[in-house]
Amino acid sequence: MPLTRRNFAKRSALTGASVALAGSVGVLATAPGAVGEEAPDAGPEGTQDGRDTGYGPLLPDPDGILALPAGFSYRIITRTGVTTLESGESTPSNHDGTATFEGPRGATLLVNNHELKGPRADWPHPVPLAGGLVYDPAAAGGCTVVEVSHDGSHVSEWVGLAGTSTNCAGGRTPWGTWLSGEETEDKAGEHGMTRDHGYVFEVDPHDQKANRDPEPVKALGRYPHEAVVVDPKRGRVYLTEDASGPNGLFYRWTPPEGFTHGRGKLRTLADDAGVLAAPKCFDSGGNFVDDLSRATKVGTVYGVDWVEVPDRDARTVPVRKQFKDGEVTRARKLEGMWWADGGAYVVSSYAREESPVQHDGQVWFYDPRRRTLTLKVRFGVNPDPGKDGAFDGPDNISVSPYGGLIIAEDGQGIQHLFGATEDGRTYPIARNELNIGTPDKPEFSEFTGPVFSPDGRTLFANIQEPGIMLAITGPWKRIRRAR
Repeated sequence: MPLTRRNFAKRSALTGASVALAGSVGVLATAPGAVGEEAPDAGPEGTQDGRDTGYGPLLPDPDGILALPAGFSYRIITRTGVTTLESGESTPSNHDGTATFEGPRGATLLVNNHELKGPRADWPHPVPLAGGLVYDPAAAGGCTVVEVSHDGSHVSEWVGLAGTSTNCAGGRTPWGTWLSGEETEDKAGEHGMTRDHGYVFEVDPHDQKANRDPEPVKALGRYPHEAVVVDPKRGRVYLTEDASGPNGLFYRWTPPEGFTHGRGKLRTLADDAGVLAAPKCFDSGGNFVDDLSRATKVGTVYGVDWVEVPDRDARTVPVRKQFKDGEVTRARKLEGMWWADGGAYVVSSYAREESPVQHDGQVWFYDPRRRTLTLKVRFGVNPDPGKDGAFDGPDNISVSPYGGLIIAEDGQGIQHLFGATEDGRTYPIARNELNIGTPDKPEFSEFTGPVFSPDGRTLFANIQEPGIMLAITGPWKRIRRAR
């Protein structure tokens, strides 16, 4: 039964003020520059009102890679042009979305996307065309699998998927595999490609044979994919799209009746299996919401209906353009997602002229039981991205075993890994100090793929360019609410 405007408005009237706190948890209420909350601006170390939050100030790195709090350290796990795969070829560049899995003998397995768009000739270090693991030999992207021994003394890396394009955020499945999405719409014959792109591929980090002869999961649609999460209870798959002209969409795929998830099962689906749909949101007054940037107050709750995609393979018209104004709700730069607390945390990285209202980042929570989207964090436009202390442009996210969110910054100027606590305070975890620009015009690449090891002792994260995977360890602690 659809959650109609009338039903949602009636529910809102009955619940009154409490509807603003709908969702699985009333957390992540404010952030530096947050709109609609009376909270002081962030201090120079990312704290919100002088209270001790997080792990303290970041200390400069004499090696010029990563600034960390006192007591923390990092190790370089892979580095493009330095480390090599088992085949002897260089680690591919442009590290992006990452997930961790329990490996053999206490090791950690990581699947790492490589966001390489277009022809292989455009990139010095593309994903190698490993035998049997290639979708399109013209494409540069894909993902690798990295094994780190329990004590960190040994690292090995091999190809999990090759011949794909612009592999971005991705996502881990409840059955222990990786879903790698292509953030592109290139068709065969475009930009040197020999096959259509813009799909999701499943990669098994434990079984290389299962990855042979890769084929896309076309049931999940063809569009510029970002992140993927799976509802372990209902079996639905949620996906984000990073696109503009018009802004992209948040998608839900509902499996066909009788389908059971498991390793390799997605590859057995027909191209049109299940239902792919986009959201149509409305506020507590029953008014249609055309774009998520309209929400300027943290705690805003929108009801969600789902509208079926007419042509998920986008043979003639991109999926997001198949809907007329008033039919679906859009958002700018829908990026990272993470499943926790019974729902999906969803990032809209930033919004500029392409959106009705400008902002420097939003984090939403989709509650599948209530069918609501709740705004958990909102960043106001950062007036000085070159100044350390303020955060903007959230991208990849994960939920920390120590509480709250871990967020990778992909904004302008200085780039951080930072945390957001359960009551909305933010704090720095790391700062990228690797200048890939010039002394006069410094440039710092984004962080990607923050994720803890299965035992919670190590935070892995990437510096996308040139491509460095890092393992961060230190005195992790439970980050509690302020008293």
